[in-house]
Amino acid sequence: DTFAKSMTKFFRFIADTFFAKRYGHRAVVLETVAGVPGMVAGMWNHLRSLRRMRPDDRGWIRQLLEEAENERMHLMIFIQIAKPNRFERWMIIIAQALFWHFYMFLYIFFPKVAHRMVAYFEEQAVISYTDYLEQIDKGKTENIPAPTIAINYYGLKKTAKLRDVILAVREDERGHAKVNHGMADIIKRAKNVSNS
Repeated sequence: DTFAKSMTKFFRFIADTFFAKRYGHRAVVLETVAGVPGMVAGMWNHLRSLRRMRPDDRGWIRQLLEEAENERMHLMIFIQIAKPNRFERWMIIIAQALFWHFYMFLYIFFPKVAHRMVAYFEEQAVISYTDYLEQIDKGKTENIPAPTIAINYYGLKKTAKLRDVILAVREDERGHAKVNHGMADIIKRAKNVSNS
């Protein structure tokens, strides 16, 4: 847990340094990284089930892949909102490549830590989106119309605004935090049982 928290603080520091109050651009890069853990963990559980020739994935494969898809959609939404420039698009590619390898190693050898770290990431995402909402409420960020992709994905009203989108995304992140804390707890309990 200490390692998971320290990595979360490290990545938060990088996001704060590069993007400060540019929440739309921050969301683009962070959602790129956020789409990695569910895909890595879902793929690893899928391959492990195949190797063991047993359907004992605890229902995690589908759940993790759905999480990855949800984070991908967040990215597609915020690309429409922030319209990243060429430099930011390169940052997205580099961040994804680096984080993919880091998280794959972490998940293979320390899955409990990996899930706990993602849960802490998601908690930080909730904080960032809450700050984003405050910026809109204070008039520091324009409450632009919601992009069509967000309206369709979340089933929002045609008149929905950016604020409505952020509320929906924030709720997703809150759910991901809860799920990943739960998965880390299950792994921890299973390890305790096997050691006793």
